[in-house]
Amino acid sequence: MKIVYHSFEGRYSDNPRALHERWIAERPGDEHIWLVADDHRAAFPAQVSTVEWGTPACVAALEAADLLIANTHTDLEWAKRPDARYLQTWHGTPLKRIHHDVLWAPPGRLARLDEDVAKWDVLVSPNEASTPRLRHAFGFGGEVLETGYPRNDVLQSAAAPAVRRRVRAELGLAEDTIAILYTPTWRDDAVFDDTRPVLGYGLDIAALTDQLDDRHCLLLRSHAMETGRHSVATGPRLRDVSYFGDIAELYLAADALVTDYSSTMFDFAVTGKPLLFYAYDYELFRDEIRGFYFDLLDEAPGPVLRDHDQLAAAVRNLQDVRNDYAGRYAAFARRYCALEDGRAGERVLERLWKG
Repeated sequence: MKIVYHSFEGRYSDNPRALHERWIAERPGDEHIWLVADDHRAAFPAQVSTVEWGTPACVAALEAADLLIANTHTDLEWAKRPDARYLQTWHGTPLKRIHHDVLWAPPGRLARLDEDVAKWDVLVSPNEASTPRLRHAFGFGGEVLETGYPRNDVLQSAAAPAVRRRVRAELGLAEDTIAILYTPTWRDDAVFDDTRPVLGYGLDIAALTDQLDDRHCLLLRSHAMETGRHSVATGPRLRDVSYFGDIAELYLAADALVTDYSSTMFDFAVTGKPLLFYAYDYELFRDEIRGFYFDLLDEAPGPVLRDHDQLAAAVRNLQDVRNDYAGRYAAFARRYCALEDGRAGERVLERLWKG
């Protein structure tokens, strides 16, 4: 059997990585090929077979695959064989509206991506709340596996403490350093604006790190749609981890997460560690840029903050954040993380192998 993997147009990460690693451990002998982008090649293990994203060899691999496992649209011109199968895991519980539910998209973009959706055979959903939203947004009437996300299995694994130690050592973080992972989502109006080759974060990174002390280190993770389009100077209290292989390992290394509207909030909630929300453009994002499926202000399992001073104060007082939001955090986890028990990958592969 020939399996091709696609994660974020050429990364070794996310649900496809989790399924690949479990597959080769439990069922050796099949052929596995990954689509790779040159600027992310360093994160791939040496033993993994790859073809470069977007090349004729990439298209040939897709067209020869018995099974494609992807976490986003495979936005290329390729023909799926009638007997081949396509598992779409997608890449997050949606707070922000997606695909046909968005407020705006560039002309022709959604119609083009619908050609990919038409190839899907099975779609993975991380939780009960997301299933109808995913079905509606993609117009998908096929099989949905409501299993939780394989990429989060490591967060509940016996290996988690060792992964934390290894990643922190790789990043040069001392044992007593308080690591804050910052994972902003992307803005459609900025990403699709060709006149803006360099993007901002909406957060003055230097100002924030100046308001923290030497105990803290900010881990800056740009969204996959924006990686390579930022200019950030790293330093003793700042690491750019945008090219780090898999964000799940960063969740384990971090002591708290700051985001805005990214689906990282749902995954990080599996860890039980503090969540903070820097929502400087909340109304604009809600009403004009993308739109939301629910009101974050009603459900956020941590403080929703609007300026640097508020954010810095919250980061300096993480125990207060834990105490003040314990009840809302527990309710959030019950609603969105109920299936994240460390066995999601097992459930997905059981369905694939039976099918």
